[in-house]
Amino acid sequence: MNARNIFFAASLAPLAVAPAAETTVLPPVVVSVSRAPETADRLPVSVKVLDAVTLREAPGLAIDDILRGVAGFSLFRRASSLAAHPTAQGVSLRGLGASGTSRSLVLLDGVPLNDPFGGWIYWSKLPREALDRIEVVRGGGSDTWGSGALGGVVQVFSAPPNARGGKLSMIGGESATASVEAVEAEPAGPGWLQLDVRWFNTDGWFVVGPDQRGPIDRKAGSAHRLLSGSWSLPAGGGAQLTATARWFDEKRDNGTHFTGNETREAAASLRLEGGTPGGAAWALTAYGQTQKFSSTFSSVDAARAVETPASDQYSVPANTTGFALTARWPGADAQSPLTTAGIDARWIDGETREYFSFNDGNFTRRRVAGGEQYLAGAFVRHECEIVPGWRLSAGARADYWALRDGHRRENDRAAGAVLRNDHYANRDGWELSPAAGLVWRPVDGFRFRGAAYQAFRAPTLNELYRPFRVGSAITEASNTLVPEQLRGIEAGAEWRRGAFEFTATGFLNRLEHAITNATVARGPGNIPGFGFVPAGGVARRRTNLDEVRVQGWESSAAFSPRPELRFTAEYLFTQNTVQADSAHPELAGRSLAEVPHSQFIVEGRWHAPAGMEVIVRARRTGAQYEDDENTLRLAPATVVDVSLRRRFANRREVFVLVENLFHERVENGLSPDGIFTLASPRLWRVGLRISW
Repeated sequence: MNARNIFFAASLAPLAVAPAAETTVLPPVVVSVSRAPETADRLPVSVKVLDAVTLREAPGLAIDDILRGVAGFSLFRRASSLAAHPTAQGVSLRGLGASGTSRSLVLLDGVPLNDPFGGWIYWSKLPREALDRIEVVRGGGSDTWGSGALGGVVQVFSAPPNARGGKLSMIGGESATASVEAVEAEPAGPGWLQLDVRWFNTDGWFVVGPDQRGPIDRKAGSAHRLLSGSWSLPAGGGAQLTATARWFDEKRDNGTHFTGNETREAAASLRLEGGTPGGAAWALTAYGQTQKFSSTFSSVDAARAVETPASDQYSVPANTTGFALTARWPGADAQSPLTTAGIDARWIDGETREYFSFNDGNFTRRRVAGGEQYLAGAFVRHECEIVPGWRLSAGARADYWALRDGHRRENDRAAGAVLRNDHYANRDGWELSPAAGLVWRPVDGFRFRGAAYQAFRAPTLNELYRPFRVGSAITEASNTLVPEQLRGIEAGAEWRRGAFEFTATGFLNRLEHAITNATVARGPGNIPGFGFVPAGGVARRRTNLDEVRVQGWESSAAFSPRPELRFTAEYLFTQNTVQADSAHPELAGRSLAEVPHSQFIVEGRWHAPAGMEVIVRARRTGAQYEDDENTLRLAPATVVDVSLRRRFANRREVFVLVENLFHERVENGLSPDGIFTLASPRLWRVGLRISW
């Protein structure tokens, strides 16, 4: 028996102790499904809630690393957001895949967090010490949230500033990792003011392994600063007003001397909500965001000794504004009807400005491409108990989308000659997203549920207008992309008895017009529409696939033999297969890129005597493919993370976090010329948290 097997055997040994104690666990309250507070046992879809304690104690340092403990959650890449390029941080739920762009909607207090230009997620924008909970809803959510919620919803909630006090967290460790975050809440006039400040830096790690590393490789690290604040106060008539503002700055090294990126953002929102206690309620949210992003890319020779600039995306300004108005009419008790309805709209304006075609020490061409996008919708949802033990929910949403001022201009920098000046026709359309669900509770402790839904996602400005190059792979944009469409069904069962819980869900999704990067040619040679593609390189174009089928099941179990012990396990199995595509018939039978076929997560928590706490989490990720043709395979990997904490009576605690304890090789990417990039090696950190 090797060391890893011995470790697992020791960590699971406590399962043999004392019989299960009879405990009552109340279901969490969820708002991300219907935009109204509901207990999870009334919902017909799969929901996972991570509370503030779980978020604070989890072994991961970044929020996305914590969410990897939820089966079905994955990013476009396996690497942590601490060292990954922002465009590789799109969210995938239940194997629906991501192409940098998320196929799931991520919200912070009801405001979209998906990048307005590209749809990816900046996880470092989330103020960890000020969070109250995270809700993960797996399954189509467009009937409530519209575009972007095709695969589900991940909503992050900040803790409301309603009591004087604060927290200070300081972390340091390997690779010059250092983090300081402080949260303070104080009364301000008739309300409360809360401020959150964070500074973070890490040198990261070498993303290319020592067997392939060359002189041009260096560590991929990141640094960011975050300042956010909220002011909550009574607004008269029982209403409450909350004003929030955020400033964010991030810089990243991407693993070679020339590559790096930087993001700066300012965002603000206003939320006004009111209603009668236990009765009808309403909420109005308005928000705005302005952001500027820049990034450099390069090509590298086979020996990784010479690096040549490929493009300088020197400025990507993106702006977005939006609002949402929702209302709910609940019944007098849990068995009464609940109706929610609302309208929302979002405007996005974005443009990439970049230099490309590097010759004789200079970029010879300039490109400007982008446009405007409008999204608006209205929804209504109703739930009621049709007979005792049976609860029915049904809803629908209508969305309007429009693309305006799409353009792509390219010119020669030296001569000023215009090489390309495309202006794309304005387009618009309507989408309908119905959903229905049924919950049956035959006896206490058992629950059966089923749901059917239709969802969509409009292509981002990045997918429509911006080509890009990573190493020897060149990808062209496509201004003719149409929205993705999903039709899905799921059925699940849940059993709770004493200290034991078990859930299982099967699902079947039909994804039409899935946006992917399809291979059209290989180098070396001049490829029409792409230019010169080097030896070992590929030319890909964004396209809509006719149909992809995603099916599988997820299950979870939890057991608490004693109040201080808890063991959980989650498993996801998916098959995602291209059924047909008229433009690329060779892709039929292939899997979507960057989607693992299985995920298995086990975790043990022990609240030991003397204020000690031990958490051990193991994550097994199945094999996946880097490319659409399924020729570049990333091997499966098992990662073990550990968290050790010691609490003291004066509201202080010290902790140690170890990620990838056994130094597992986790393949993060594979280029067409055979170069692997790797996710995090073993990393340790120590920290101190003080509360007052």
